[in-house]
Amino acid sequence: SEIIRVPDIGGDGEVIELLVKTGDLIEVEQGLVVLESAKASMEVPSPKAGVVKSVSVKLGDKLKEGDAI
Repeated sequence: SEIIRVPDIGGDGEVIELLVKTGDLIEVEQGLVVLESAKASMEVPSPKAGVVKSVSVKLGDKLKEGDAI
């Protein structure tokens, strides 16, 4: 089990889309959430393949580098 954290996105961002849910099978580089900052929107990719055990963020949450997804 591994906690996936927000990578360096150059500031903070708001969760505008959840791309996975608990129980989903994911691949390496698959998008997990979409974050929107003042400059751009970006998908946060998964660094590993596996099964999503839980999602600790919801739409509208503000995230910064190091926050758990």
